[in-house]
Amino acid sequence: MKNPFNNTEVAFSLKSNRELRKSHFIFKMMGYPSLVNFGSSVMMKSLQWRLPVKGLIKHTVFEQFCGGTTEDECKEVVDKLCSKGVCSILDYSVEGKEDESDFNAVVEKKLHLIKHAAGVDALPFEVVKPTGIGRFYIWQKVTEKKVLSESEQEEWQRIKDRVLLLSQTAYDHDIGLLFDGEESWMQDAADELIRDMMLQFNKEKAIIYNTIQCYRHDRLDYIKSLYEDAQANNFIVGAKIVRGAYMEKERDRAEELNYESPICVNKMATDEMFNSVMLFILDRLDVIKLCIGTHNESSTLQAMEILDKKGIPANHKDVWFGQLYGMSDNLTFNLAQLNYNTFKILPFGPIQDVMPYLIRRAQENTSVAGQTGRELILIKQEMKRRGI
Repeated sequence: MKNPFNNTEVAFSLKSNRELRKSHFIFKMMGYPSLVNFGSSVMMKSLQWRLPVKGLIKHTVFEQFCGGTTEDECKEVVDKLCSKGVCSILDYSVEGKEDESDFNAVVEKKLHLIKHAAGVDALPFEVVKPTGIGRFYIWQKVTEKKVLSESEQEEWQRIKDRVLLLSQTAYDHDIGLLFDGEESWMQDAADELIRDMMLQFNKEKAIIYNTIQCYRHDRLDYIKSLYEDAQANNFIVGAKIVRGAYMEKERDRAEELNYESPICVNKMATDEMFNSVMLFILDRLDVIKLCIGTHNESSTLQAMEILDKKGIPANHKDVWFGQLYGMSDNLTFNLAQLNYNTFKILPFGPIQDVMPYLIRRAQENTSVAGQTGRELILIKQEMKRRGI
């Protein structure tokens, strides 16, 4: 299949010359890991000390990777993306909270976003981070099957109640609910709870989706087991597949605590795992509905080729392609032009609360081999085409 992802005119059709130059500057700076780490530290301290840096942040990395500070601010971005056939997922990206009142506030925000999405065709999904609605410590303790104290049992019950409320609301409003994947040492508890939500709400269609981080070498076994479970118990699996977001942390912890790393040995093995999971699912779309979350051109082309060989139309309702806002526009917009179902995950929230997300994005672009370079090459290509 001919690679359609080099068409920069389509990829950057929503960017003005000024915005294109800004993106060029941001990705160029991200090519220097030491600068990214230093700048991230300075920005966080500046916000903590209430120095006047919000404007600088907002008009650089924030605008590149976020839709706005509120969902109302995101509307213009959502509408622009929709004009090119690209859907959005509004992601209230407040992280690092540990208080019950914060968790309840996140749930209220997510409930509002689910109900809001129900009236907007361009918003087919909502997304939830498990540790955004409950303490990491409790997820970890349940995963490790440790005995919970009475107060911890009550806390775990509140987490389960929040997951159920969000799932029920998504079901009632016919909105897909994507649960993010997180660190392996808390993930089993999330996997089991999300599976129970699939059993309850995914009878006629996929409402509840779990995220499968394919840099883990056990994920093909996991999806095979989930498929058998779904067949035996008559429910539909919703699966969003990604490569993963916590590689360094996973390997460091495994080394520190002297256990086998759950992460594939290298990039090639990760690619093979991702593609194997993807192929397994694409052969079983009657039972598993798929969101392919990737910035990898090769995997995307492979998925397109499989769909074509199977005679499955590009816009088949059970297959979506998704990328993060501000990254891999050459994939998103060229896929959309070819009539594939596409979405951008569109983070938003107060600048100081979204900074952990922005720092992760910046560090991800420096650590993923070739990502920043690829973005820069495409931006330069488009700037040359425009003569700017």
